[in-house]
Amino acid sequence: MLISVALGQVLSLLICGIGLTSKYLSEDFHANTPVFQSFLNYILLFLVYTTTLAVRQGEENLLAILRRRWWKYMILGLIDLEANYLVVKAYQYTTLTSIQLLDCFVIPVVILLSWFFLLIRYKAVHFLGIFVCILGMGCMAGADVLVGRHQGAGENKLVGDLLVLGGATLYGISNVWEEYIIRTLSRVEFLGMIGLFGAFFSGIQLAIMEHKELLKVPWDWQIGLLYVGFSACMFGLYSFMPVVIKKTSATSVNLSLLTADLYSLFCGLFLFHYKFSGLYLLSFFTILIGLMLYSSTSTYIAQDPRVYKQFRNPSGPVVDLPTTAQVEPSVTYTSLGQETEEEPHVHVA
Repeated sequence: MLISVALGQVLSLLICGIGLTSKYLSEDFHANTPVFQSFLNYILLFLVYTTTLAVRQGEENLLAILRRRWWKYMILGLIDLEANYLVVKAYQYTTLTSIQLLDCFVIPVVILLSWFFLLIRYKAVHFLGIFVCILGMGCMAGADVLVGRHQGAGENKLVGDLLVLGGATLYGISNVWEEYIIRTLSRVEFLGMIGLFGAFFSGIQLAIMEHKELLKVPWDWQIGLLYVGFSACMFGLYSFMPVVIKKTSATSVNLSLLTADLYSLFCGLFLFHYKFSGLYLLSFFTILIGLMLYSSTSTYIAQDPRVYKQFRNPSGPVVDLPTTAQVEPSVTYTSLGQETEEEPHVHVA
């Protein structure tokens, strides 16, 4: 449980770094280049992971993967890019409080998609933990209102709110798809394909929509350092998130990321002189309690063990298992299994 919570907080700290560098770029240097920032991250993923796939042999080679699944990764790359773009774009239309609250929509999206497509089943304690986490987010939004901490014009609030909901939905689809890939295929394949198609689509979008903004950037060493810091945090987030998802789940990761706004706030108290409220601390500990509740017990797969084995090894042969009695289609799923194991520990009820 503690390992699960700690790994999620590492991701939250990386998102905090992404938020701080983006804030400096947009507000202090007037560099509004969200697509270019995403493009830099995808290029790093391409250089590290796509080239790794290119030098592999056999069925794990880049060309072999593209022949079998190119269109699936093309769709995933486009979804991942637009999810980032929609949420960043929403800051121009609505307030920070609305974005924080509506961004929680990713949680029910991930739960529903995990339920229907990954066949993950939750227990009552999981739903209790989720409720407590969202309660903590509501507490933070209330604190923002009390201290008057608003960001965003709020002039076209409906447009901004719809952008956030659209981005949260795409984030949910991307996260669940990511969980499926890293459990059935590999982390390197996922990151390599995201780097390839993400760089391709973000490059096109950059050339069409943002090339004029890029020319307006007053380049100097400070701006260059901020872009480097943003890219490093983003690359670390993308590289480490599959590891955390494999040890926990997409739902657990998205609950952990709720604390990212609070880490940004605590940094903002010193860097941007934000006003402080005791409700922020209450919100932080409420979210942590919800995370511990959620992580206190494992989810399970509502699927026959023989089908689950095929799910884990889609290219392998289906082996008929001898049975003497009716097998109940329920498998206990251990979320904190070792990374090096070929198969997770399962217990047939």
